[in-house]
Amino acid sequence: MKYLIVGLGNIGDKYTNTRHNIGFKVLDSLIDESSSAFETLRYGDVAKHKFKGRTLVCLKPSTYMNLSGSAVQYWMQKEKIPLENTLIVTDDLALPFGKLRLKGKGSDGGHNGLKHINQVLGTQKYARLRFGIGSEFSKGKQIDYVLGEWTTTEEKDLPEYIDLAIKYIQGFCTIGLERTMNTYNKNK
Repeated sequence: MKYLIVGLGNIGDKYTNTRHNIGFKVLDSLIDESSSAFETLRYGDVAKHKFKGRTLVCLKPSTYMNLSGSAVQYWMQKEKIPLENTLIVTDDLALPFGKLRLKGKGSDGGHNGLKHINQVLGTQKYARLRFGIGSEFSKGKQIDYVLGEWTTTEEKDLPEYIDLAIKYIQGFCTIGLERTMNTYNKNK
């Protein structure tokens, strides 16, 4: 069985350690723990990772956040992966830092990456793992906050939350969406 796991982010060194790139960071950690490696292909960096008899096609789109849907659609078609086996890992301002939530569908919540995916796929009914980045910014400073780097305290706590995000991904691919939500969404 194949799964498409998409970590949202922006390419380029200036974005590497920003809150908006948590999707990339989660996938980097997942692949670092495996014998796989990312290679630059059409629409992004891709790594294939085997886990309990499943193949996880991990994608970090190179389209920039606002055009993520093009990369998602291309790799779903290329790898013949159905929508129900696709998971998007994304940052979320509406959740406190470190809180994770897996959902089977939902609105874009103002997130431009999800907005483009919704437009290109023509649906909001796909799984997404929302990684809370908090909302500790003053009025009018949302973009600076999202594209800002993690604080020292956040940086220290990130590995624990990234490990939990990997458990969500592994659960999604083995025990399914519902059981993974029931198991992990209770945390924190």
